[in-house]
Amino acid sequence: MDARFGTGSGSQRGVAAVEFAIVAALFFTLLIGVMEMGRVLFYWNTATEATRLGARIAVVCDIADSAVKARMTALFPTVPSDKIEVVYTPSGCSAENCDEVTVRIQPVPIATYIPLVPLSLSLPGFATTLPRESLVSSIEDVPNPQCI
Repeated sequence: MDARFGTGSGSQRGVAAVEFAIVAALFFTLLIGVMEMGRVLFYWNTATEATRLGARIAVVCDIADSAVKARMTALFPTVPSDKIEVVYTPSGCSAENCDEVTVRIQPVPIATYIPLVPLSLSLPGFATTLPRESLVSSIEDVPNPQCI
């Protein structure tokens, strides 16, 4: 038979390139997807650490100190300061009678960059609660460096 009519060894020309293109597209989509899930887990860990840091600063700095939100957004810029909540318990307490401090991050959407799969995930809300400590930014006129 003649190779011009689609039979014989000539009809298989280019099949390997097509197979490679299909397999490579699937492989790279899976590879980038795994890397994106790693990035989302990194954000998850960073959000946890940001709430921990915020709670730590809140218990050793003045009540409603701006350093809490500033340091948290410096550590985790994906979270805007309006998504951060600092709650002193009981409500309306002062530095002398507060029992604990809770710092919360509201849910944050995270866009992923997986080819062919438009996916946006949302990190859940995170919260850390610590018992009160000094709640003042300076003790005996010595400023606390965490509150700056």
